[in-house]
Amino acid sequence: MIRFTSVSKRYPGGHDALSGISFDLASGEMAFLTGHSGAGKSTILKLIALLERPTRGQLYVAGRNVSRLPRWRIPYHRRRIGVVFQDHKLLTDRTIFDNVALPLVATGYPHREMARRVRAALDQVDLLGRERARPLELSAGEQQRVGIARAVVIRPPLLIADEPTGNLDPELSLEVMHLFERFNAVGVTVLVASHDHALIAGLGHRVLALEHGQLITPRLTLHHG
Repeated sequence: MIRFTSVSKRYPGGHDALSGISFDLASGEMAFLTGHSGAGKSTILKLIALLERPTRGQLYVAGRNVSRLPRWRIPYHRRRIGVVFQDHKLLTDRTIFDNVALPLVATGYPHREMARRVRAALDQVDLLGRERARPLELSAGEQQRVGIARAVVIRPPLLIADEPTGNLDPELSLEVMHLFERFNAVGVTVLVASHDHALIAGLGHRVLALEHGQLITPRLTLHHG
């Protein structure tokens, strides 16, 4: 599903965020990106979603080399990727229904199909019945689940998340990670950036550890036993 081949990213000013990164993430696999703040985790996710472009190297997503994808093709590329943010990025003046529906509105779904998909996504994150609530009426954990529902409402084959549990307590963090595992269990490829080493080790998925923009051998459990 994802292949990085000697990918480097240099930002203006000469900062090397990534240096010669190579790894594969198979279709249907779930893995974690970990490392210190500034290690390159967010940059990898931004490159996958084409929010940034690699400076050198080749990046493949779903078998397609997206390193030099024409600008007009980028929206189509992003429709196949669900993105979850640490700070939710919810519109506080809109209802939960409207927030989750945003990706469907952008792609022109008919209203009846949109409503069906939004309810299904909210059901998957155990928030069915809260469609008319506003984000600020929900707890932090519920807001993050709304963000996940919005990411999966388009039924993407790939789900990426940047520190999705960064603002949550351990119990809620585990609930959110189990949600990602639930989507992975039905075939969605999942890549999660997280600095919560204890949580990651307890889940037992593959770990890609970064240090100063380079992959290192992680000091964590790598695979299911």
